[in-house]
Amino acid sequence: MPLDALAARRVYDRIGRLQGSQHVYEDIAADRLTQEADFGGCTSLFELGCGTGRYAARLLESALPSTATYLGVDVSPKMVALSCNRLAPWSDRARVVLLDPPALELPADTGAFDRFVATYVFDLLSQQDGEALLGEAARLLAPGGLLGVVSLTKGTTVASRIVSSGWEAVAKRWPSLLGGCQPIELRDLISGPAWAIEKCDVAVKFAVPSEVVIARLVGG
Repeated sequence: MPLDALAARRVYDRIGRLQGSQHVYEDIAADRLTQEADFGGCTSLFELGCGTGRYAARLLESALPSTATYLGVDVSPKMVALSCNRLAPWSDRARVVLLDPPALELPADTGAFDRFVATYVFDLLSQQDGEALLGEAARLLAPGGLLGVVSLTKGTTVASRIVSSGWEAVAKRWPSLLGGCQPIELRDLISGPAWAIEKCDVAVKFAVPSEVVIARLVGG
């Protein structure tokens, strides 16, 4: 069961720096997203759910051009504070903004970005909220811009199927125990006429399966 935005804020304010421990299974999928999303050609990047700023720092340090700008948002004041601290070396071109739930409108101008990323965010959301935020992603991206998303997903191997099934069972009964995360299928969510999926893959680490999807904005 997904958490609502206010419940997610409470969970992630409590988790704080511990969220970074998830890199043990997240990095393989984040690396694949970095390889596939052509960040070398990026001029402006929006990140939904920036968390501790760990992924943004990796992009700013080694993947984005030195002239590219970054805007990240999160519903958790604790995460925003951690991100601001981590991204301080790039403060001349990187900003982090707090979102106030339950509003789903993102604080940026239409067509202002050529990349929109979200790692382990859509697996926190209800389908309705996920669809609404994909609509916001389409609004923020310039024509031809790229959407890059990563989420927990269904298993593709025996071990990962066992893990994802167990994760689903716990998420249904005690959603806050897992931070609201639940396995989903991004390809099904990103299926509207606004998007052309260019890459879709599942990366598995320690039997935890993560789906990586790159889609190009073709409408909107």
